[in-house]
Amino acid sequence: MLYIERTRTSIMHLIEIAMATSQTSCTILNPTPYSHKYSSKPFFAKPSYFFTNAKRSIDFQLSCKGGEKRALETSLRNKIDRRNVLFGFGGLYSAANLDSDLQLALADPLKAPEFSKCGVAKDLNKGGAAVDVNCCPPLFDKIIDYKLPHATKLRVRPAAHKARKEYIAKYKKAIELMKALPPEDPRSFTQQANIHCAYCNGAHDQAGHPGLDIQVHNSWLFFPFHRWYLYFFERILGKLIGDPTFALPYWNWDNPKGMTVPSMFIDSTSPLYNAKRNLANMPPTVIDLGLTGTTDDLQKVVNNLTIMYSEMVRSVNTVEDFMGKPYLDGSTTDPGPGSSERGSHATAHVFVGDPKQPSFEDMGNFYSAGRDPLFYCHHSNVDRMWTLWRDLKTPIPKDITEADFLNAEFLFYDENAQLVRVRVGDSVNNANMGYTYEKMELPWLNYKPPKKAAKSKVKNLSTAPNAAHVFPVTLNNIVRVEVPKSSKGKADELLVLEDIEVDPSKYIKFDVFVNDEDDESKELDKAEYAGTFAQVPHKTKNSKGKSSINLKLTQLYDDIDVADDDTIVVTIVPRSNGDNITIGGIKIIPAPIATFS
Repeated sequence: MLYIERTRTSIMHLIEIAMATSQTSCTILNPTPYSHKYSSKPFFAKPSYFFTNAKRSIDFQLSCKGGEKRALETSLRNKIDRRNVLFGFGGLYSAANLDSDLQLALADPLKAPEFSKCGVAKDLNKGGAAVDVNCCPPLFDKIIDYKLPHATKLRVRPAAHKARKEYIAKYKKAIELMKALPPEDPRSFTQQANIHCAYCNGAHDQAGHPGLDIQVHNSWLFFPFHRWYLYFFERILGKLIGDPTFALPYWNWDNPKGMTVPSMFIDSTSPLYNAKRNLANMPPTVIDLGLTGTTDDLQKVVNNLTIMYSEMVRSVNTVEDFMGKPYLDGSTTDPGPGSSERGSHATAHVFVGDPKQPSFEDMGNFYSAGRDPLFYCHHSNVDRMWTLWRDLKTPIPKDITEADFLNAEFLFYDENAQLVRVRVGDSVNNANMGYTYEKMELPWLNYKPPKKAAKSKVKNLSTAPNAAHVFPVTLNNIVRVEVPKSSKGKADELLVLEDIEVDPSKYIKFDVFVNDEDDESKELDKAEYAGTFAQVPHKTKNSKGKSSINLKLTQLYDDIDVADDDTIVVTIVPRSNGDNITIGGIKIIPAPIATFS
C-alpha cells in the first residue's frame, strides 16, 4: 500500500500548494484512506497492479466556487515538470498518468446541455460539399427534474423475430401516430430522431465550455444515454396508443434465429419501413457482425457468436472495458468505447446503412440513424446487452460507482412533452425503469473458440518486427509486430492499443489477432482472435478523435499455449478505411485483479 498512499498524498499535497498560490478557496472532501473502486473488501494484489492502476488511489473530491476549479487546475498543471518522471517512482509513474489522475480529481460529472445554445450539427461530407444539419430541440423555459414512476408491472420488450401479428399492428400504429404529430412537437418522430443527431454530431456544447461538444458515444455514457433515449421514446409510443404496457421490440442479432433484419421492417407500405437501407443486406441475408466480407452464411453465424462471446466475456477485464472510459465535464470527446459499443453495436449500424448514400444514411451515420425505425429496435438489443452483462456470473464488478458517472445529466422530452432532466444513476437498473426483456437462449455465452491444435512457429511470425520500431503506425496495410509480455506463466495480462486516432466521418474498423498466420482471415471463430474496434461515421468539432482499448489475453494465452513465451505477435487487420486510422502505441500490461463487490 506504500505506493498507493504516496500517490494519493502527493496529489493532495500538490493541490494544497496550488490552492495557496492560486488564491482559491476549494475544499478537499472525503480525504479518507484508499479504497479500491471495485470492492470495499480487503484484497491482495501484485505490486505491478498499483502502478498500472494508480488513478484508482484518488479517493477524494474537491468543492470549489464558480470558476475556481479551472483556476486551480491551471495552477496545478503549471507546477508539473512534464519532462520528468513524477513522484519518485523511478519511471513507473509518468506525466500521462498524473494528467489522468488530475482530471479525475478535478472534474465534475457531465452537465446537461443548454438547449438555448444548440447549434447546427457539424458538416457532413457529401460529395465534397459541406452540409450542416439543424437538429436542435424546441425550447422550453421550464425544466423538471425527472423522477421514475413506481412500476407495478414490468413492460416486456419482445424479440422482434418472434413478435405476434397483434403486437406488430400495435407497434405500426404507434409509429404512425408519432410520425403524424406536427414536426415542432418534441414527441414527433422528427424531433425524436433529432435527439440522437444533436447529442452525437456536435450540436450541443458542454455547459460552460463553448466550442467543446457533447458526444455520448465512445465513453461510459454510451449505455445510459441510449437507455434514457429509448425509455422516453417507448413511453411516448405507449401514450399515443393509450397502452402504458407497450414496450419496444429488440432485434435479436446475437441469436441465430434473429440474425436477419426483422421482417416487420421490410414492408414498404408500413410506417416501420425506411428506404435508406442497404438492400443487399435485407432478409434473407444473415447479418455479418464482423463485416469481414464473407459470403458464407454459416461462417457469418459462427463469427457472430465468437464476436458476442469476445465482447461480453473473453476480452473484458473491468467494468470500463465493457462500458467505456470516463467522460467528464470539460473532457474532450472519444476517450474510448467499450467492447459492445465498438463491436456488434457499430457493425449492425453500418450493416443496415445505405452505401449508396453519401454518408451511409440513415442507420450508417449518427446524425441520421434515428430517422430509421429499425434504429430503436437495434438499440433495444444493445441495451439488452447491458442488462445481460450485469447478470453474467463472472468475477468482474458490473457497476460503475463513481459520482462523476452516476451524476451525469441529460435532457429529454417525456410523453407529456415536458422537458425533463435525468441522471445516469437512475438508469443503471432497467427494472427500476419499469421494463424487462423477453428471455431468449444465449448461444454465445459458452461459444469459446477451439484451442489451437498444436503450438508452432511459422515464418511470418518469427520475422515480425519489434513493436517499438513500428509504432505509431497508419493502417494502410496489415500490421504484424512482436510485443513483449509483462510476465511469464499464467499471469493475467491486457493488450493495450493506445492513442487510436481516426477520421470520425469515416466508417472505421480493424480486427486484432495474436500469433495468427492468416493475413486475410475472414474466420473469427478461432483462438487467435483477440477483439475488434469499429466506429460509426459522425462529425465533431474536432477533425479527429483519439481513444484507446484494452483486450484481455488470459483465455487467449491458454487457448494458443503461449503462457510461457516472452513475446507474442500481434496482427492488426484493417477492414475499412485503414488509411484513416493511426495507432500511437501498443503494449502488454498486467491486468487489474477483478473481485466480486
